[in-house]
Formats: sequence, structure tokens, C-alpha cells
Amino acid sequence: MTFRELAAQRRSCRKFEERRVDQTTIDLLIETTLTAPSSKNCRSTRIGYTDNPEILQAVSEMRSAGSAFVGDAPLAFFILADDSDTDLWRENCSISATVLQFAAEDLGLGTCWVHVHGRPHRNEEPDGVTAAQYLKERIPALEPYRILCVVACGYPAVRHTPHSPKPDDGDKSFRIG
Repeated sequence: MTFRELAAQRRSCRKFEERRVDQTTIDLLIETTLTAPSSKNCRSTRIGYTDNPEILQAVSEMRSAGSAFVGDAPLAFFILADDSDTDLWRENCSISATVLQFAAEDLGLGTCWVHVHGRPHRNEEPDGVTAAQYLKERIPALEPYRILCVVACGYPAVRHTPHSPKPDDGDKSFRIG
């Protein structure tokens, strides 16, 4: 499969088979993700992962909307950073999370990014506890890192039709110069 085909095929997956992802596959995903580019090659990204149902349930409750499906995922990756390495940790983590999602797709897995950084635990309390604070209270191993996102991962219960260019996408790109 070409990269273009892989990019078209990758879709967010929120429904997973009740099937574990083996450790060899997890290790391959981490190894691939850690090859992602980073600012000045500082390699600030860190990756945590869990297949523990209790932790997955806690992650599913980190936000009042948009994270519930993680409780039914067989695996989740935490995309983290040591922000003492660079102020561009968010960008580095974003690149790493994207590489992780494409690597998972290439291995027949589905993923969905759940944003953590800057998000409230409860939408009705935007100035209250953040999703990151909520997670760190329940998962001490996440200290001292900054958390950009969680990527739910597993074998898709449903495969969606690949993306195709939309007829009205012409206004989304333009030539400069």
C-alpha cells in the first residue's frame, strides 16, 4: 500500500473488537512513533501506554464529551512531553501522534485521537479541573510530563470507506508566487 492509499484509508475509529493488541505490535508502534521528527531533533516526546481496563475507564471519564469510547478500547497511548527539552513540545507531540496513527493503520489497527492539553475535565466548568489534571491525579506515572493527547487503539469493529477528495476542496489550497 502506498502512503497516499494509507492516508486515504486512515479514519478515526471509536468502536473496537474485543481483541488484545499483542506486545510485539505495541513495541513496533512505539519504535515507529519514536522516529517522528522533532524540533532540532530534541526528541521531547514520551509515550506511555495501557491495556489496563481500570485505567482505560478512568481515561474515558477525563472529559465530559469526546472520551467515553476509550473505556471500550483495548489499548491507549499517552502522547507526552518533557517540556524542559523545548517550548515546541506540543508540535513535536502532534507529529508523533500522527506517525502513531499511520503506523497503527499500516498494521491493521484503528485509532482515534482524544485531545487532553487545554481541555476541561467538565465542559460546564471550563475554569475548573483540566483533563490533564484529572488524569495525573489517577495515573501518577504521567508526572512530570505534559500530556497532549491520548490515542485509543485496537482492531476496528467497523471499517469506514476511505477518504476521497471532495469536489469543493479547491478553495483549500492555492499557489503562492
